[in-house]
Parts: sequence; C-alpha cells; structure tokens
Amino acid sequence: MIEVLTMATVIAPFTSGIVQVVKQATNLKKRYIPLVAVAIGIGLGAAAYFVEVEFGARMWAGGISGLAATGLFELGKNTVDNGHNEVE
Repeated sequence: MIEVLTMATVIAPFTSGIVQVVKQATNLKKRYIPLVAVAIGIGLGAAAYFVEVEFGARMWAGGISGLAATGLFELGKNTVDNGHNEVE
C-alpha cells in the first residue's frame, strides 16, 4: 500500500500538468475534468513499467493521482481566488 501511495504522490504533478494541457488544447467541460484526470492518471500509472509494482497497483496509483491532481488544482485555484478577494 505504501508503494501505491508513494507512486500516486510522484505521478500527481505530472497528471495535473497533462490535464492542464488537455484543458487548454480542447474545449473540455468542467464536469468532465475529474474523469479525464483519473483516466490520464491511470494511463500514466500503467505506463510506469519501470517501477517494480504490480500492474493493477500501478493503475490504482494512477487513479489516485488523478483524483489528487484535481484536488490539488482546485485547492491552488481557490487559494489564489480567495487571496485576491481579501480586504487589506
């Protein structure tokens, strides 16, 4: 389980970056972003053949990284948005 979480942590920034590229390159509706992020994460996890973890565990790590990437982006976006709205 530790390997899956470690791998998800490593993959999440890459997943987030690729999702941002997909969002900029296409006219993707906001409601599909988490689904696309999970799919990209699963793909990245499956492609990490150099890691000595079972294929299924790599895919789980990728899915978790997709969810984490979506949450990470939303957290960063909400923090930036809230920072601009503060009254000094």
